[in-house]
Amino acid sequence: MADTWMPADEDPRFDVPTPVGERETVLQYLQHYRLTFAMKCEGLDSEQMARRSVPPSTMSLLGLVRHLARVEHHWARRWIEGRMELPRLYRTDEQPDLDFDGAVADDEVVAEAWQTWRAEVAHAQQVTAALASFDQLVGPGDEQGEVRDVLVHLVEEYARHCGHADLLREAVDGRTGQ
Repeated sequence: MADTWMPADEDPRFDVPTPVGERETVLQYLQHYRLTFAMKCEGLDSEQMARRSVPPSTMSLLGLVRHLARVEHHWARRWIEGRMELPRLYRTDEQPDLDFDGAVADDEVVAEAWQTWRAEVAHAQQVTAALASFDQLVGPGDEQGEVRDVLVHLVEEYARHCGHADLLREAVDGRTGQ
């Protein structure tokens, strides 16, 4: 097990009670994937975080941190809170892939990405904790959907990107799993 993060009995993702009901289940899965993603990036320097996958892809662990901060911001602030006027994080009309394209090997860029991701996750957790119901309609005009759809989409987004992170991390130093 030298190539994994820790013994299974020390893994903080599994030190939680079994969820009961839709709300607890969805939020626990989301928290599990958020923690999994953070664990897959632990202990890397800025060069390792910014290392690209297979060309021509621009995907990197740092790009994923920035992308997931953007995702959290979009769904919690813009959709659930209805603040569509907010500018998107790491995206402009001229640079739609700034989350990945701007992921460069610089300690300040890495620190800012982690700070932004943690702030957006914390904000999203506050927003979802305050929701009365997952049935609530959110989003702009004709695109509205239920909160549950947004949160299940976030679980899907993190699950997919945790798979990417696993492969990226293995390419950096051989660590896999968990």
